[in-house]
Amino acid sequence: MVENALLRKPGGEDVLEEYKSENTLTHSTRRHLVNILTSHMTEMHGRIVPRQQKEKYALGIITLFPSLKDPFSPKGYLNQDFLLLFGGETASKMLEKWDTAFKYKVIKEAKQLTQSKELCRLLNAAEKPTENDDTSKSGRKRSKISASDAVEKMVHFHKSCCSIDEHLRGRKGQQPYILAAGRTQNKIDNFYIVVDKQLIPCQATSSLGAFDELFKSHYVFNLSYEESLVQLYTFVQTTVYNIDVTTTDESPRIRELRAKLLN
Repeated sequence: MVENALLRKPGGEDVLEEYKSENTLTHSTRRHLVNILTSHMTEMHGRIVPRQQKEKYALGIITLFPSLKDPFSPKGYLNQDFLLLFGGETASKMLEKWDTAFKYKVIKEAKQLTQSKELCRLLNAAEKPTENDDTSKSGRKRSKISASDAVEKMVHFHKSCCSIDEHLRGRKGQQPYILAAGRTQNKIDNFYIVVDKQLIPCQATSSLGAFDELFKSHYVFNLSYEESLVQLYTFVQTTVYNIDVTTTDESPRIRELRAKLLN
């Protein structure tokens, strides 16, 4: 299935030839492989691809390209590709360390900020376990936005009875964000990553797992951070995932916060 998809799409044969000659794929070719298969899944199964189909594509990748097999995450091409880029230790940092090493320290720091109704609402949400989370299911000046506007750029709730296609047509911009679909905001059934109006089902069934995949999608698809969220994503990149810590342009506030959290 994966081989047929590659043979049908522009650049697919180049992916096959590179693997045949090198027994591996470069980072850029891996990203191209993911893009081709994402497009193929959408064409074959619509924007909402069933989980079992997604797992078939993941199995198809490691069957056709056995040297790319990911021993840490046998299902899901997004996590698999991020693993190929950075390795298992880095890829697992968010899910392994957020609740134990970061969450409550970040909440503690937030409580020391000037309080507002908006901040109090977000703190209450951060401290209260949700039903979904308890189931298995730079140096240059940046634009400033409110916390609620930042949330809107990162995650959007979609009522499951409404048309997802209509939502996608109405959204602007190419930076990825989370689409949480469910009957209510406290009862999310599925998470998706939206990239340039393309819908990618999340492997995760929790909000933390969905954010983990959202962050990784920037690297898998070689995308820049949303300008107004650069400080947040940079903090996550350097402090949580420890990616390019010494070479990334960070604000003094990020370095100060990292020192407080880690010391």
